[in-house]
Amino acid sequence: MRSAAGTVPPRAQAGMKDSWKTRGYFFSCVCVPEENLEIDSADADIRMEALISSLEFLSGDVIRACLTTREPMDFRAGQYVTLIRNGVARSYSIASLPQAGELELHIRKIPGGQMSGWFHDAAQVGDTVSVVGPSGECFYVSGREDQPLILAGTGTGLAPLYGIVRDALQCRHRGPIHVFHGALNRRGLYLVNELRELARRHPQLQYTPAVLGGDEAGDAAVGPIDSVILSRIPNLSGWRGFVCGDPGLVQMLKKKLFLAGMASSDIYADAFLPAAPS
Repeated sequence: MRSAAGTVPPRAQAGMKDSWKTRGYFFSCVCVPEENLEIDSADADIRMEALISSLEFLSGDVIRACLTTREPMDFRAGQYVTLIRNGVARSYSIASLPQAGELELHIRKIPGGQMSGWFHDAAQVGDTVSVVGPSGECFYVSGREDQPLILAGTGTGLAPLYGIVRDALQCRHRGPIHVFHGALNRRGLYLVNELRELARRHPQLQYTPAVLGGDEAGDAAVGPIDSVILSRIPNLSGWRGFVCGDPGLVQMLKKKLFLAGMASSDIYADAFLPAAPS
């Protein structure tokens, strides 16, 4: 279950990830409240209307959509929301920080995709959609500020990572932070200048773009993202990892990080499968 108000006894959260504890989740079967405890079901989500405040292309097939909800939404950078329009529901990760006052989503155009096609071809500033959420455990939790972090993803898996890394820096994380973003080719990379500027201002941050194709790689690393990561950091014992993107890639990276020494409890991930074209 999930606590809406009151203090959860530590025993009821034993073994849970920090991100679940932060959101108030607990095991009801071993929970003996020590004070009044207001509870919700674990899937209690909020649905509200949101206004499109801006639309901006980040690459040829990725658009940044910023939404403003009519009521403030309590979220953490890296979580995801589900958008609903005309009976179609799709989930997108949050790239913005809560204090920005809006939800920043990176939406890749999927051939035949109803929601992504609408955002790319028809949506206008001022249009509205319904938003459900937030959900997901892939976000930064304060504490262990000296622990090294890896953030890795491909495509629009960069969206939650972009929020998480800025959240960690804002929370004064002191340990090394490595951001790896992979794409098929150079055209698939985006926010390159923004991440390089962020790394310039924060010495503990290193940003590595990677592409599979080497003809136009430029200064990007060449090769599968797992190979790029492990060639630079072969021993990940004691690290914390955030992995986002295609489900197959997420599962592969979780396995590779674990085999390189990262504890499974320190691996945070949300994976999304594009809906089949209508």
